Amino acid sequence: MGEGERFQLGTVGALTLSVVSSVSIVICNKALMSSLHFIFATTLTSWHLLVTFCSLHVALKMRFFEHKPFEQKAVMGFGILNGISIGLLNLSLGFNSVGFYQMTKLAIIPCTVLLETIFLGKRFSKRIQFALSILLLGVGIATVTDLQLNALGSFLSFLAVITTCVAQIMTNTIQKKYKVSSTQLLYQSCPYQAATLLIAGPYLDKLLTNQNVFGFKYTTQVTVFIILSCLISISVNFSTFLVIGKTSPVTYQVLGHLKTCLVLAFGYILLRDPFSWRNILGILIAMIGMILYSYYCTLENQQKTVEAASQSSQAREDESDPLMNVENGSAVVSSNVGQRQMSPVWSKSKD
Repeated sequence: MGEGERFQLGTVGALTLSVVSSVSIVICNKALMSSLHFIFATTLTSWHLLVTFCSLHVALKMRFFEHKPFEQKAVMGFGILNGISIGLLNLSLGFNSVGFYQMTKLAIIPCTVLLETIFLGKRFSKRIQFALSILLLGVGIATVTDLQLNALGSFLSFLAVITTCVAQIMTNTIQKKYKVSSTQLLYQSCPYQAATLLIAGPYLDKLLTNQNVFGFKYTTQVTVFIILSCLISISVNFSTFLVIGKTSPVTYQVLGHLKTCLVLAFGYILLRDPFSWRNILGILIAMIGMILYSYYCTLENQQKTVEAASQSSQAREDESDPLMNVENGSAVVSSNVGQRQMSPVWSKSKD
């Protein structure tokens, strides 16, 4: 199996792991929050990150991966920014209607495209932009219901979108810049993410729910679901970094909307959530957008592979040309030398 085939297989595996683990944790958390009334989302996320770090530390001791330290300021800034973005998304949901929150999530893709175009010089073809537009239209139809605006909620949503975009772009660029794997980056940034949310989580949850996470009655059933949620989160956090590192922040967001559609479908099938023709139409349009995006990405990647191969063969030809040029050059030099040697004799004889 060639290197390209192994990379594609790894990418498909990462995407599959991300979808399965994310849908699983959404179903688990929905049962935890809706049925068992544990509504402290930010604090729960901090526990997720803490458990993820502990599991990666055990994996490191068992030598499943190698620790590769790099610039500490970059790790700290990245970890804190990730924690802040999670907190802001939760605040956005708390201070806005569900419909406006869904619009906030939809805004992440165009914002990421804009930031990558302006600051990283990345170019998105018209085909890719068209596919993303179809995707966003479908998800918007399926999820956005009411749009109630307020100044504070809108400002929090704006901050949430910016921090989320920057954090996801950094996830990709840091892995490439410092040549670290997704596991190495997650291991080093997890303590800063967890610390940020462990400190801020109880206060944010108190602000949003008017309840104290430490005063909640933890029954056996609640504890079991929290542990299950934390265990699934290991796979969610790992696959998030893996997908962004292997693909791009935009692809990760596209995958996120696929998860949204799947969660809506599973909610209807398993939990008998209300479902309308609008939901069905939106999901179908979104799926068309995802298929187009996948097709165009595959097409452009194949074109890049062909171009890279042709450039490589051209480079090999260019490497062989100088040898012939040197040989031709030496023949010219020798003939010139011969002419110079002959010219005095010719001159003298002429004289």
